[in-house]
Amino acid sequence: MSQYQAIVIGSGPNGFAAAITLQQQGISTLLIEGADSIGGGMRTKELTLPGFKHDVCSAIHPMAVASPFFATLPLEKFGLQFMYAPYQAAHPLDNGETAFLHQDIYETAADLGSDETTYLKLIQPVFNQWKALALDTMGPLRFPKDPMLLAKFGLNALQPAEWIAKRFKTEKAKALWGGMAAHGIQPLSNWTTSAIGLVLSGVGHKYGWPIPVGGSQSIADALAAYFRSLGGEIQTDFWLTDVADLPDHKILILDLTPQQLLKIKGLNLQESYKKQLQRYRHGMGVFKIDWALSELVPFKDKRCQQAATVHLGNTFEEIARNEKLSHEGKLVDKPFVLFTQQSAFDISRAPEGKHTGWAYCHVPNGSITDRTDAIENQLERFAPGFKDTIIARSTINTHQLEDYNPNYVGGDINGGVMDILQLYTRPTWSFTPYRTSNKKIYISSSATPPGGGVHGMCGFHAARTALRDHFNINVNL
Repeated sequence: MSQYQAIVIGSGPNGFAAAITLQQQGISTLLIEGADSIGGGMRTKELTLPGFKHDVCSAIHPMAVASPFFATLPLEKFGLQFMYAPYQAAHPLDNGETAFLHQDIYETAADLGSDETTYLKLIQPVFNQWKALALDTMGPLRFPKDPMLLAKFGLNALQPAEWIAKRFKTEKAKALWGGMAAHGIQPLSNWTTSAIGLVLSGVGHKYGWPIPVGGSQSIADALAAYFRSLGGEIQTDFWLTDVADLPDHKILILDLTPQQLLKIKGLNLQESYKKQLQRYRHGMGVFKIDWALSELVPFKDKRCQQAATVHLGNTFEEIARNEKLSHEGKLVDKPFVLFTQQSAFDISRAPEGKHTGWAYCHVPNGSITDRTDAIENQLERFAPGFKDTIIARSTINTHQLEDYNPNYVGGDINGGVMDILQLYTRPTWSFTPYRTSNKKIYISSSATPPGGGVHGMCGFHAARTALRDHFNINVNL
């Protein structure tokens, strides 16, 4: 077998980020994927009927365009194209109102009426200073480049989303905020749950919430093409169970969760380190549905048809209550649902005149209960007649999701709960969490800072650490 200076296991965004960062520095790198196709959480498949292209996991990509690492890559030269919906997100309420995340921050704020000033005061600093904030927040704990900026951000970001919600007067503004914060997949009473709401809102105004033309697979394909152009090699259909089965290499970077590391033979990890990995905690899972549809979803507010993402959960109080119950292991009748209809903007996703639908809700970790009715009832609640548009559906529960991608332990798509105890101290309490106890082995998955999302920053920082440790190469963004 060939000899490589580095091997990266896993072809999700972080695996590719690590492999590209190494190969850019002339480090011969082999990227290995267990499945028969690359992409990890960026795959697109015909899950329902021929001609209907569904994003298996991630679908809308604000963090892909907001990522400091991805921003350095010429992915458009390798086929990646994004398109944008008229609205970045919509949040309909039972009272007939709908809150919208416009790309224009001032339009969004004005639409919130008496909460205009409150919204701007909260979100505008992130919008204005994102590039500087990203460098200080999307990585390991370290002394910040701009301490005052990070301190101001942290005063809001560390708070529970419930506390921030109290600043708003209107149900509309509270709901918009709740939908953003609920992307964090944890109770909105938890510390740090405001962070994701601030970031998704701020980058939504700065960059938008883009939709990759052809599906999320297009991101993976562009990353692969660029990696190969640098001289990198890719091997699929190889599930790593024993390090002895790998070609000779100097360093090994694993885009895997702690649970998977513990199952691999030959890593030679110290017992004390393995005990830390065993204590790593996972958050709620998801139950997901993809639909082949006869027409656009008939939302009561037709403007929702023109939103990249629609949050279905009604008021902040309802979202917070149901997220808390799901976290406690209970199944709720009206779960918070994230919905998107990519075919409304990308005609390549479905046969002419037809559409796709994509949605998931949060469920207790490891739950195998079918949530089809609960999700479809939520859609019917805000789009009467939705069920009549269904031609076919494909569902996936937490166990099936983990079988499809072992990084999704118990259906946890964030790679571990991102609460205050694991926001930066993931997977261990360390200022260099990408290192393992074996000096030749590194971890680059979303179980390291900054956590879940299609941004590649975990992989970049893991490769950056390895380059410094073994090749005396310093890489910065």
